[in-house]
Amino acid sequence: MADGDARDRRRPRVVIVGSGFGGLACARRLNRQPVDVILLDQHNYHLFTPLLYQVATGLLNPADIAYPLRAVFRHSPNVRFRQATVTGVDLAGKTVRVRSGPAVPYDYLVLASGSTDNYFGNQEIARVSLGLKALPDATGLRNHVLTCLERADAEVNPDVRHALLTFVMVGGGPTGVECSGALAELMQIVAGKDYHQISRSEIRIVLVEGLPRLLSAFSEHLGRYAQRVLERRGVEVRTRVLVKAADEEGVTLSDGTAIPCQTIVWSAGVRPNDPGGVPSLPRFRNARIKVDGRLRIPGFDGAWAIGDLASPEVGADGQLPMLSPPAMQAGRYVARAIVDRVRGATEERGPFHYVDKGTMA
Repeated sequence: MADGDARDRRRPRVVIVGSGFGGLACARRLNRQPVDVILLDQHNYHLFTPLLYQVATGLLNPADIAYPLRAVFRHSPNVRFRQATVTGVDLAGKTVRVRSGPAVPYDYLVLASGSTDNYFGNQEIARVSLGLKALPDATGLRNHVLTCLERADAEVNPDVRHALLTFVMVGGGPTGVECSGALAELMQIVAGKDYHQISRSEIRIVLVEGLPRLLSAFSEHLGRYAQRVLERRGVEVRTRVLVKAADEEGVTLSDGTAIPCQTIVWSAGVRPNDPGGVPSLPRFRNARIKVDGRLRIPGFDGAWAIGDLASPEVGADGQLPMLSPPAMQAGRYVARAIVDRVRGATEERGPFHYVDKGTMA
């Protein structure tokens, strides 16, 4: 594939921003099609985010959930990966701006930049808590937990020791539930063994959820079951309360409870990760781009947005779930739509329809 930016190249250029589940699925479906594809991402690997919590708790190595993108497309004749941080998108001029290097022109654009943690405007909580959306987050959390254990093993001040051995997980969705359970499993393994001065009874793991139960996206039965399993593993589950404030000393809940701790893990919500410079577009209340039924960005020909970043209206003001299956299905749908246009198909592909095959956590 030629590297020149001239618009008179023989084949249309497709630029995909983001190599998550949606972007990768789109790029793979465009492999060996009559287009030149540039896949842009700030990381040079595809991250299997559902298992980040296992890296964070030391149960998996980082390499187990990160696969090099250049290896994915090593034998592709038309898909090329470029590691770059996207700083803006000019939808009218059909270019993507990157931090280092010239702007990347395109004929077709697929925005699939995913989501990031949503702290709902509370900058203090954002400053003192640890997220779990990227590989550095997971390795940073793992190192932080191990450092707390090392310090507690030698600490003689009971108050400091108690704070070091208290871990607060905020958010009772799949990430919070899985991370709490995996952390409890890790503590069962190392307490009293690798760390001889620490007993399992000293370690406190608190899972905080504002709704009446855990796993609200699942059935009530499964939410109650998850809570029972966690409590059997020694996790303290607090529902119907929110984190009101947080600092270096700990967290304060909405019911007035103060929990001294040195570890706060935030998994209480996400927001779209806009690539920057995107003009004023129709948005949902949670800031996702409101695309049409064919996942096209309104008013800009040849531009689509998929995954956590965008959604069409589904039902009465509903949206597609911010999960990997709809992102992957959307990525493949958009790839087929692009190929249809390049090949001059006379009939337009029907609207996107998400097939829900179930959710697992």
